[in-house]
Amino acid sequence: MERPALTTRTSPPGTTEPRVLPDEASPLVIPLDAPDAVPGRIRPPAPLRREGPAKLTGEALYTDDLVFPGAWYGTTIRSTEPHARLLGIDLDEAFDWRQVVLVTADDIPGENIVSLIDDDQPVLVPVGGEIRHQAEPCALIASADRATLREAGRHVRLRTERLPAVFDPLESEIEFAHYTVENGDAAAAMKGATLVIEGTYRVGHQEQLYIENQAMIAVPREDGGVTVHGSLQCPYYVHKAMKRALAMRDELAVVVQEETGGGFGGKEEYPSILALHAALLALKCGKPVRMIYDRHEDISATTKRHPAVVRYRSGVSDTGELVAQEIEVIMDGGAYCTLTPVVLSRGTLHAGGPYRCENVRITGRAMATNTPPNGAFRGFGAPQTEFAAEMQINRIAEALGSSPLDLRRRWVYREGDVTPTGQVLSESVGGIEVLEAAAEAAGFDRHQAQTQAMREARTDGARTASGIGLALAWHGAGFTGSGEVRLASVASIELTDEGRIRILTASTEMGQGTKTIFPQLAAEALGVEPDEVEIAPQDTSIVPDSGPTVASRTAMVVGGLVIRAAEKLRARVEEQTGRSFADSYRDAGPMRSDEQFTPYPGVPFDDKTYRGDAYPAFGWACAVAAVDVDLDTAEVTVRECVSADDIGTVIHPILAEGQVEGGTLQAVGYATIEEMKLVDGRYLNDRLATYLIPTSLDAPRIKSILVEKPFSGAPHGAKGVGELPMDVAAPAVVAAIHDATGVWIHDLPATPERILAALTGGAAPLPPGVSAEEPAPRTPPIEDLPAGGDEMPFRAPTDPPEDRDRERDS
Repeated sequence: MERPALTTRTSPPGTTEPRVLPDEASPLVIPLDAPDAVPGRIRPPAPLRREGPAKLTGEALYTDDLVFPGAWYGTTIRSTEPHARLLGIDLDEAFDWRQVVLVTADDIPGENIVSLIDDDQPVLVPVGGEIRHQAEPCALIASADRATLREAGRHVRLRTERLPAVFDPLESEIEFAHYTVENGDAAAAMKGATLVIEGTYRVGHQEQLYIENQAMIAVPREDGGVTVHGSLQCPYYVHKAMKRALAMRDELAVVVQEETGGGFGGKEEYPSILALHAALLALKCGKPVRMIYDRHEDISATTKRHPAVVRYRSGVSDTGELVAQEIEVIMDGGAYCTLTPVVLSRGTLHAGGPYRCENVRITGRAMATNTPPNGAFRGFGAPQTEFAAEMQINRIAEALGSSPLDLRRRWVYREGDVTPTGQVLSESVGGIEVLEAAAEAAGFDRHQAQTQAMREARTDGARTASGIGLALAWHGAGFTGSGEVRLASVASIELTDEGRIRILTASTEMGQGTKTIFPQLAAEALGVEPDEVEIAPQDTSIVPDSGPTVASRTAMVVGGLVIRAAEKLRARVEEQTGRSFADSYRDAGPMRSDEQFTPYPGVPFDDKTYRGDAYPAFGWACAVAAVDVDLDTAEVTVRECVSADDIGTVIHPILAEGQVEGGTLQAVGYATIEEMKLVDGRYLNDRLATYLIPTSLDAPRIKSILVEKPFSGAPHGAKGVGELPMDVAAPAVVAAIHDATGVWIHDLPATPERILAALTGGAAPLPPGVSAEEPAPRTPPIEDLPAGGDEMPFRAPTDPPEDRDRERDS
């Protein structure tokens, strides 16, 4: 692809503009495929964000903003036990049930299944069925007003029989998925290793905490169908689920994505069950039904990042080579399968890290527990396992007395190297480039020498300690293995009767820039301006199935299809008119060009043996983090983070930099403060007041470096950026904590409690992701109360002081 020089800035026709030097406000882009180009931040301005003005001015309508006359409100009756038999749903006769509609499993016209990978999750637990987690849906109610709806909910009781619950995946006997990746003879190579480093690492849940809650509105139609409008990532996931559970044909089930306030994976699979709930109520009452979760329900009931346990053994030869890796990955899937097998698959394939090793054995298992189901979250299994991989590399460097930077320089994959699945990395391998870019920008060697000198000179009276840490990662672009082939995604471009250019894809906009880059790509292929290209709404009655908006595939895979469809459309128009497309397209329609995915070059992946090309290409990232640790409280302040990311051709530098910054900040939260606490399988900190994420005051200074190693399999050379930064910042922060304090933290998040336990040898808190048992009630049993009951045997923390009681009584 022809690229503009990076040392000039374009100006409107007829104007002149002086050359300017690169500044910190625009992204630093390093093109590695253009030897004559100078790395810098100056390139022609990218198109403005397509939906930006509407969001900025408040004109954008999110699901809760939509008005459907006569709409009712829906709510969900949920379980309050982690594992039980549902014996009955009792309705209080004192309430007038004619004011509402009630839906139970008996009202489902099709199969009582949320269609996804496995058929294990019911839309609603039937009477006689098994409740498998806290907050599981058992019944639905709709009413014309919220007050009646709340009152009705208080008059429903679930009659249950409690069953034994399992909260730790290491104790579970129910397996969702199991994979093995093997190359060479790891056991034999480990026996011959000079140095063996072992470690067990645990990571917990992480809440997506998108800014807009889960939301869905179902509208029944006269033809017997139903249209759902909602906040979601994957319209055709919801469409498939609706057809199956509602027993509807394609045209009767319609899904429309409305403006979506963030997703991060949390709106990949979960919207299917919410859409089914809203649709069931709407079909029963014959009116539109609104189901908009509040934040408490959203956190309590929806999916989270999978907790994981990673057991690691690394063997190093006497010449300092990595000769063996033995890795076991155990993920907690929660109560139902959801997307767990593919999350585990990606986590397993990335567990070895971006390092050359001839003898590798990786096993991955996903287990069921009686906790709410876990699902997609940015990174999709890779952040969990790559945290463990980077911990191992840093500990090996310490054991060898080597610089963690130099060790990675020696071991990182380069072109021609072979991965544990037998994939030859033949192109677009940017590991060493991002490593050098981040290390140079952060001054890693210089700062590490300074922190070491400070640590050695530290006295017992020191109150703070500073450290710097480094991590490296790779991330497969697109779906794993044969996933893209099975999806067979389609993207289309049409010329309408009115002479407009319109893109038709199911790829959704949720803040990452789809509505901006697709017209940009199509316009370049057609030879027109981006403003001349429209994008159709993500409505399953209008657009083809171009696959889910996940896995960093939108720009690379679907964007590539958009380009090829545009090229075909341009050729047809120019052949038909004998003129350039830009001059003739307005009179050439109607016309449509469809493009379906065809496999990328390479060795097909065998889903049974886990051999072959796991991904068509990999993104590469390196992060360097600088921290301060309070030695009294163990509170960590992340001061700065440099993230260098090879994402192939950079389509829109500003949007790409935003993805790097956002992913880095999410990873900083994952590393330091974000943790779901559970008791009896129930999330305790299920409010914004109690689930902590980094705020603007906590955000470090983030420096983004975009490295370009284009992928030839995509017509534009892009590889995707959304997930890659999430993989590296957390291990970099933990490495910096070690550099500051001298202790290794094996669990995420590295909270003050865990750091203090490591520093003092004290008792560590409960492992992340594991639920505590329900504590015994603090209130004494009735038989222990004194006769008459006038004297309280205990005082609650909120009770007034006793002297105030006496003053009041007097």
